[in-house]
Amino acid sequence: MTTLYYLFAFAIGCVVPLQAAINNQLKLQIGGSTLLAALLSFAVGTLALLLIAALTGQRWSGLAGLAQVSGWQLSGGLMGALFVFGTTLLAPRIGVAAMLSLIIAGQILLSLLFDRYGWLGLAVREVSPARLVGALLVVVGVLLVNYGDRLGK
Repeated sequence: MTTLYYLFAFAIGCVVPLQAAINNQLKLQIGGSTLLAALLSFAVGTLALLLIAALTGQRWSGLAGLAQVSGWQLSGGLMGALFVFGTTLLAPRIGVAAMLSLIIAGQILLSLLFDRYGWLGLAVREVSPARLVGALLVVVGVLLVNYGDRLGK
């Protein structure tokens, strides 16, 4: 089962550049508004999740606990909106590879801190020297993706 989780994570990573390119095309089709393209993307995603929740028999009664939810616990939706808006804005401006290399670097670096300290109730995991070297290699990769063509000139 763990292998399937890893493959699913990889597949999600493969979808991100596709999503950015599709949302950029949507933006062009609707008059050039990055914000409206992100809104439409989120609306379609929301409808898809509603349909999947209905088809899989989710217990809607669980939403009764929404009254006790803290505002910060809903901020994930804002972060998701920022991600979709940001990738739609940045992909045509800096290129998909540059954009994603920087996104991945940010994800790796912050993820190591989440692992080390177990922030927000996540399990604490060791940040070994090998994992730090891996993060450093990601940073080197970001530099090469963004500035590698300038080497040797």
